[in-house]
Amino acid sequence: MRIVVLTGGIGGARFLTGVRAYAGQVGAEVTAVVNVGDDVLLHGLKICPDLDSVMYTLGGGADRERGWGRAGETWTVKEELAAYGAEPTWFGLGDRDVATHLVRSSMLGAGYPLSAVTEALCARWQPGVRLLPATDDRLETHVVVSGPDDGTTDAPDAQRAIHFQEWWVRHRGALPTHRFVFVGAEAAKPAAGVLDALAEADVVLLAPSNPVVSVAPILAVPGIREALVAGTAPVIGISPIIGGAPVRGMADRCLAVLGVPCTAAGVGGLYGPRSAGGILDSWLVDTADAGAEVPGLTVRAAPLWMTDEAATATMVRTAMELA
Repeated sequence: MRIVVLTGGIGGARFLTGVRAYAGQVGAEVTAVVNVGDDVLLHGLKICPDLDSVMYTLGGGADRERGWGRAGETWTVKEELAAYGAEPTWFGLGDRDVATHLVRSSMLGAGYPLSAVTEALCARWQPGVRLLPATDDRLETHVVVSGPDDGTTDAPDAQRAIHFQEWWVRHRGALPTHRFVFVGAEAAKPAAGVLDALAEADVVLLAPSNPVVSVAPILAVPGIREALVAGTAPVIGISPIIGGAPVRGMADRCLAVLGVPCTAAGVGGLYGPRSAGGILDSWLVDTADAGAEVPGLTVRAAPLWMTDEAATATMVRTAMELA
């Protein structure tokens, strides 16, 4: 059996621990197609937060308390950059993490595509699943906002675009927000192996990741959404919303920008059924949302709190029963 997971963010990384455990029980192969919209160039280094969160989490190197970054991290580089007055000061790179970014940036500079670089990095971490970036091309999520810009503009209400990392890490999503833009998506191509994985999949799972800034950038790469719609594999989504609130992160703020209700039914409707031009066949929601209905979709309720790997694997098994 071949399982493909579209994923991003910390929640997506945790979900993959359950997918890997389930796959080990049934002898399945897993490919994760990972969001790159959060990627950013800082201090000359290529940072891939979602790819690294997945790699570190599955490789046993993630900081479980923070939920992101490396365990046992130190911050000497961050302190030294601050001493130089190097901007941005609001985004910190840990010392252990910097090593990953140095290797990645060096390989990219030598001409290797991001998919090949990711494979090389995973040779160390042995995540147990195949990790593929959604695209090898530049794709960044930018956010169109308005409001004060630290006194650097005479028109504080004028709209401007900032990188997603600045919107969330620096401003915590508190600026008046108008829309999300996936810069570079129109010219991007699926990374090597992505379309083949989707074509050969027996099941495709949409992780309980942020639908707006984790999953949507993947679907914005020309060819990926079309492959889902035209494919023969059932597409099963897992709700990132439980009882009207996101499991983690800022999905509620992102959905509000789109005018989509922060509910399990709202996100299911945003993805939509394949029979009506959407991408899903089935939708798994939490028991707190039992009774949720999405026209055109088979909806089932099960516990979705990813309290540990065993609970997450059980959740994955329930999702697979919808295939």
